[in-house]
Amino acid sequence: MPLLAVLLAVLSGCGFFGGLSKPGGSRDSAPNVTLDKRKIIDATPKVEPRSRGGNFTPYTVLGKTYRVMKSSKGYKEKGGASWYGTKFHGRLTSNGERYNMYAMTAAHKSLPIPTYVKVKNLENGREIIVRVNDRGPFHEGRIIDLSYAAATKIGMLKKGTARVEVEAIDPREWKQSKRARKKAEKLAAKAAVAAEKVAAEASMVVSTNEVDVNTDTQVDAGSNAALIKRQYLQIGAYKNLEAAQALQNRLLDTLQTINEAANVVIHPSDKGVYRVRIGPFASVVESLSIKNAAALESFGKMHTVYE
Repeated sequence: MPLLAVLLAVLSGCGFFGGLSKPGGSRDSAPNVTLDKRKIIDATPKVEPRSRGGNFTPYTVLGKTYRVMKSSKGYKEKGGASWYGTKFHGRLTSNGERYNMYAMTAAHKSLPIPTYVKVKNLENGREIIVRVNDRGPFHEGRIIDLSYAAATKIGMLKKGTARVEVEAIDPREWKQSKRARKKAEKLAAKAAVAAEKVAAEASMVVSTNEVDVNTDTQVDAGSNAALIKRQYLQIGAYKNLEAAQALQNRLLDTLQTINEAANVVIHPSDKGVYRVRIGPFASVVESLSIKNAAALESFGKMHTVYE
């Protein structure tokens, strides 16, 4: 039997002719099963060799000749989509697999088999990923024939057709992109936790053992605004002014290195003690960014004080 005749004999019982009138005049239809589109999982792109079947080129259907692409790389096209269901469920697809209308598969006229593609419904914005393992559809203006599950998830089941954009997926690039997305999501989650921690610390009442308030300064404890406006981080206290100035200069150099525009001041007391402080800060959050700076760890523990 000639090769083409063998090919047509194999394909006559499968979804290859999904876009044509069905043999015997019977119509294709949906099964008596309603799928929950939220639970339908996209096909997972992976590197696969070309199928031995389904990639014969050129081939002719209804007097029109089609050629299978050498590569799917860079393929992107807009056009019509249709779907096929019970009529071909269980029959052989072009590459010899059994058509499963509940799987995320599709038929395409010229993409290599198998190829993974992203299909976007241009009418509602939904996107899916399917695996091309069949040939068709052969209606004018249609570029892809989707399985029943794929049509359900993309939202074109009732209408039967939709205008879509089909884009080929490189499995290697897709996998790398997925890893990058997961890494970005983890970093974002960590950042969110850190932000929540800062917010929680900012909302806490400063414990009395961390507060060193001058006895000669009166502060209205009921006024949070007054406390925040006059908040400092105390680094050290010296009886020698030169020692306090030396610490002040070191702090200024370090803050400049990490691009923190904060004041470093020396507050003398009537007891002859020179307190070296960073501030004042407009908010607790602002002071925490300095307090938690890794570059300032060598200066020792900082105490929050109010004046």
